[in-house]
Amino acid sequence: MRKKTTLSVILITHNEANNILDCLASVGFADQIIVVDHGSVDNTVELVTSMGAQVLHTADWPGFGVQKNRALDLATCDWVFSIDADERVTPELAEQLKAAINFDIKIDSNIDNIRNKNISQHDAYEVPRLTQFCGQWIRHCGWTPDHVLRLFKRGSARFSNDLVHERLVQSQGTCGKLTTPMLHFSYPTPASYWRKLDQYSQAWAKQRYSEGKQTSMARAAMSGVAAFIKTYFLRLGFLDGALGFAVCTMQAQSAFGKYFTLYCLNLRNK
Repeated sequence: MRKKTTLSVILITHNEANNILDCLASVGFADQIIVVDHGSVDNTVELVTSMGAQVLHTADWPGFGVQKNRALDLATCDWVFSIDADERVTPELAEQLKAAINFDIKIDSNIDNIRNKNISQHDAYEVPRLTQFCGQWIRHCGWTPDHVLRLFKRGSARFSNDLVHERLVQSQGTCGKLTTPMLHFSYPTPASYWRKLDQYSQAWAKQRYSEGKQTSMARAAMSGVAAFIKTYFLRLGFLDGALGFAVCTMQAQSAFGKYFTLYCLNLRNK
C-alpha cells in the first residue's frame, strides 16, 4: 500500500500582485495553499484565487507573528511550509522538500519496514536563503548563509507574536538543515529597501516601547557603527563589491533607525 504524506503551504499578503503568481507557482506541488490577506487594494486576492489557493481576509493587522499563526491554524496537512510572497522555491528545492517529508512513502505490511532512503530524520527543517539586492545576489554581508526555519510537522512549531521579525519557535522534535537555497527577491530597488526599513523600524520600536524599553542617542549611533563593521568587515561584505557596501551601509542605517525611533518615542512621552 502507499501512504502519502501531505504538505500545506502558508503565507500572508498585503498588495503583493507583483510577486504572488511566481511565488504560488513555485509551490504548486503542495496539497494545500493558504493565503491570509490583510486589506490588499491591488488584485492580489483575485490572483491568489485564480491559482486555487484558500484565502482568508482580515480587516485588522495584529503583527506578522499573529497573522502567520492565523494562516497556520488553517493548515490541515501533515507538514507545513511557510513562505513569503517575495520568495521562490526552485525545482531543486522542491525535490528536497518532498524527500524531507517523505512524499509518497512505500511501506510493507509491516509498517516499520519503510523502503525509502529519503525518510525524514527530523520534525522540522531550516532552509538556506539567497537574497537578491537591486539585481545582484548578495553572498556575504551576513545575508548568506541565511538559514530560516520554514518546514515543520504540523503541531510542532508556532510563530512568535512579534510585530516584526517574527520567528518560528519549535516546541518539540529535532531540527535539520536542507542544502538547496530558497530565492529571496526582497529588494528589487533601493526604494523597496527604504519602505521595509521604515515599516520594520516603526514596528520594532513600538513593540519595545510597549515593553517599557529605554534607549539613548548614543546607543542608536553605536548600533549603526557596530552594524557596519560587523557586516562589511567581519562578515566580508566587501567581497560583494559596490552593492555589498550599499547593503552594509543600509544595514547600519537600519540599526540606527530602529533605536532612533525608540528614542523619539521615549522623548515624546516623557
